[in-house]
Amino acid sequence: MLTLVRSRVRTAALALSAVVALAVGATATTATTDAAAAPAPAPAAAKQGPVSVAYVEVNNNSMLNVGKYTLAGGGGNVFDVAVIFAANINYDTGTKTAYLHFNENVQRVLDNAATQIRPLQQKGIKVLLSVLGNHQGAGFANFPSQQAASAFAKQLSDAVATYGLDGIDFDDEYAQYGTNGTGQPNASSFVHLMTALRANMPNKIISLYNIGPAASRLSYGGVDVSSKFDYAWNPYYGSWQVPGISLPKSKLSPAAVEIGRTSQTTTADLARRTVSEAYGVFLTYNLDGSNRSADVSAFTRQLYGSDAVYTP
Repeated sequence: MLTLVRSRVRTAALALSAVVALAVGATATTATTDAAAAPAPAPAAAKQGPVSVAYVEVNNNSMLNVGKYTLAGGGGNVFDVAVIFAANINYDTGTKTAYLHFNENVQRVLDNAATQIRPLQQKGIKVLLSVLGNHQGAGFANFPSQQAASAFAKQLSDAVATYGLDGIDFDDEYAQYGTNGTGQPNASSFVHLMTALRANMPNKIISLYNIGPAASRLSYGGVDVSSKFDYAWNPYYGSWQVPGISLPKSKLSPAAVEIGRTSQTTTADLARRTVSEAYGVFLTYNLDGSNRSADVSAFTRQLYGSDAVYTP
């Protein structure tokens, strides 16, 4: 049976521009002789194939799990992008404004960036912060003004700068538009937010989990923000669905799998189709701390022609 919604674990406060090919350099080892040093070995070939994305539920799992998978056939990391799941867009009923909120688990990851984020980035893995609604009425699609959207965009870009992140991921679920007297989704809100955020961080990644009112409101007043996204992906695990956004295939993931729940057969089929139809991204969700090399190999064999190796 297809998993058609995220099975998310939440605390009470619940909570890529191109991805660089990951070049794995072989450390040059020089064997000296009486005559001369032997030539250094050539560096390993860079990974070829779609960008692989891993969402991590940090309420329960470590971001470092993303860096524990490499390709047996060479080419380096399995995953190119790691997504911290998730920060929240919350609502202050006193000031009637949206604000960026981190629950204690997200805050712990960010506060310990040196040990939780930098090791991934040092491997060449991009680290994004996903932002999600939190049942309070605030969402990406109901800012009351352009100024309000720009103010939230600044909070996002400030967080990226403060914690040394590689970008932002938008997930317009669980906002409960209308709660606390908030407005219903409007046509301008997400366009203003995306325009301001891209201006604030022109060289960072912005991705779209293609769901919710915001995802269907990408054009307003003659401005279409579709091209401002680096990636967009299917939000329904175990299925194939091309995101309805005007981006090239290289930036789209029609395939989505939940590691440990989507069968290995389905995972392999989705990966095979990703390659055969020339899409450039493959989305995975809920990477945990177990050895998931069998589940991961189900897609790496199809995407990269190699099994995945797990190193604790």
